[in-house]
Amino acid sequence: MRRVVRQSKFRHVFGQAVKNDQCYDDIRVSRVTWDSSFCAVNPKFVAIIIEASGGGAFLVLPLQKTGRIDKSYPTVCGHTGPVLDIDWCPHNDNVIASGSEDCTVMVWQIPENGLTVPLTDPAVVLEGHSKRVGIITWHPTARNVLLSAGCDNIIMIWNVGTGEAMITLDDMHNDMIYSACWNRNGSLFCTGSKDKKLRVIDPRKMEIVAEKDKAHEGARPMRAIFLADGNVFTTGFSRMSERQLALWNPKSMDEPIALHEMDTSNGVLLPFYDPDTSIIYLCGKGDSSIRYFEITDESPYVHYLNTFSSKEPQRGMGYMPKRGLDVNKCEIARFFKLQERKCEPIIMTVPRKSDLFQDDLYPDTAGPDAPIEAEDWIEGKNADPILISLKQGYVPSKSRELNVVKKNILGSKPATHKKDEPVSSHKKPAEVSHPHSDGKVDDFMKELRSMKDTIRTQGERISKLEGIISSLTANEESEG
Repeated sequence: MRRVVRQSKFRHVFGQAVKNDQCYDDIRVSRVTWDSSFCAVNPKFVAIIIEASGGGAFLVLPLQKTGRIDKSYPTVCGHTGPVLDIDWCPHNDNVIASGSEDCTVMVWQIPENGLTVPLTDPAVVLEGHSKRVGIITWHPTARNVLLSAGCDNIIMIWNVGTGEAMITLDDMHNDMIYSACWNRNGSLFCTGSKDKKLRVIDPRKMEIVAEKDKAHEGARPMRAIFLADGNVFTTGFSRMSERQLALWNPKSMDEPIALHEMDTSNGVLLPFYDPDTSIIYLCGKGDSSIRYFEITDESPYVHYLNTFSSKEPQRGMGYMPKRGLDVNKCEIARFFKLQERKCEPIIMTVPRKSDLFQDDLYPDTAGPDAPIEAEDWIEGKNADPILISLKQGYVPSKSRELNVVKKNILGSKPATHKKDEPVSSHKKPAEVSHPHSDGKVDDFMKELRSMKDTIRTQGERISKLEGIISSLTANEESEG
């Protein structure tokens, strides 16, 4: 695998940790035994799951807030159990979702300049899982669509704008789900599970479209991600506990397109994928290295490029979306490596002498605009990401972001939050009363009719008074 010398513009990609003063220090990174990345980043913020007494919490720091983080720095702390996974909304850099041991999914709106006080009230609470929720992932192209997977072996797909579950898949997995990943247009997703099966699922038809038993034969967790061309990349373990990576074509899953064994380390490999360059970065939990590979359509299909190594092992890893990178420095990836007490950014660069914009490194990439709404998607529409050019760099826009949040996430419909329900009952009495047909409907209707009658009589009275006033004014004018 390493002996083949082939032409590739990414052969000399090198990683470099930033200087100490650009790290985030004194952070108590979570010790929960769960194989998620514990970190999520976007062009505005870095979010890190931390140790918290009396519940679950995560930090949200503006990217520029480097250095020592004070112990009293405000956190997002509305969960009653440890937070297991977090994910930034791809269409709104101020919105993040979290899944927790308390069986809930919460969606949070982060203020424009970060937190100044602890955030305890989520914008939406999504309740439906009966066991802890370990996987959260936003739909890549439909606004407000969120997938969650719990240890109850159930996958739920939510419309965050209404706080309701649109799809519940409760009979597809008979064992714990280790990973879930959407394809590029969000028409399918793939899962890796404890029963060693790799599944490709069409959520709207509620059917498994492809399945591979024993994709990796080892007992330890496997991960599966969709690539831009529709193939699926997996990481797992062999029967001899060697770490493996494999490439699959969902149209014929009998044999993998490629299968490589790497080493005998026991850390789960977290794959991060860049569809623009077809590079996959593998970060092992507990490792101190990031290996990277280029996927092509020539044998052996998965080409080893290089390894970035450092001294400290990683507890988790965040991966910056392409629009958050510095195109002037030929930066093609940025990782946020979690150590025991620190978060250290690592920058991957292609060495180039020219200062000009490198078109071949930065093809148009997925931007923050959602091409379709949740309602379009559930009705069967698909859309590819709306692409943007990075030629002038990417500047997050403030006003557009906030409008989107208010229109969609904080809409008029209540979230499935017990406390919130009575708030909107006076706005929509008929709508709220549907589930409770126990005499309350009649009361509501009576009240509504009497209010309508009152309004009608008051309206008649007002028009009479207006008539009197106008005739009086007319008389005065004629006398004058």
